[in-house]
Amino acid sequence: MGKVVMYSSVSVDGFVADDKDQPGPLFDWLSSGDVPLDESGVLTVSQASYDYIRPYWDQIGVTVVGRHVFDLTDGWDGKPPSGIDHVVVVTHRPMPEGWDPEAPFHFVGGVEAAVAKAQELAGDRLVEVAAGDVGGQVLAAGLVDEVRMDVVPVVFGSGKRYFGWAPAQHLLEDPDVVIQGNRVLHLRYQVRR
Repeated sequence: MGKVVMYSSVSVDGFVADDKDQPGPLFDWLSSGDVPLDESGVLTVSQASYDYIRPYWDQIGVTVVGRHVFDLTDGWDGKPPSGIDHVVVVTHRPMPEGWDPEAPFHFVGGVEAAVAKAQELAGDRLVEVAAGDVGGQVLAAGLVDEVRMDVVPVVFGSGKRYFGWAPAQHLLEDPDVVIQGNRVLHLRYQVRR
């Protein structure tokens, strides 16, 4: 099975969105360079960011998100983002009315079941877990192998926490990747077992 990676862009003070669920400048680094990150031509990053992010994105098979993120994005119009094969949505509510049941989205009632479903779908590829409340729950359940964060030089002061409301301390190893891009610092940590 592929490893489980918790990931997001994050403010220096640890938030993935402000109090109104807005990311503010957290994704500005995705248009701060001259190297296209995908075929759209919209995402352009520094060469250092491309060399780090593109191989990571290519390894992701499934993304796990909470229902809140799913609703905020309108389910990406039924197409998983960034070329990902499947999205597993942690929710206790049924799929939205009129939702195409053939879309590669899977609605699961808890984080353990969501990660199990994601690993089944991903095979040897990575399972990406969106940071925030669901990510914090997956970390608390001991299911996260690696934490990746793209730290953006902004202070929010308050908002949606990267680790949600993780109820206990979790030790990470020293960062095994530290890469400076344009307006971003890419960090990768292994979760200490």
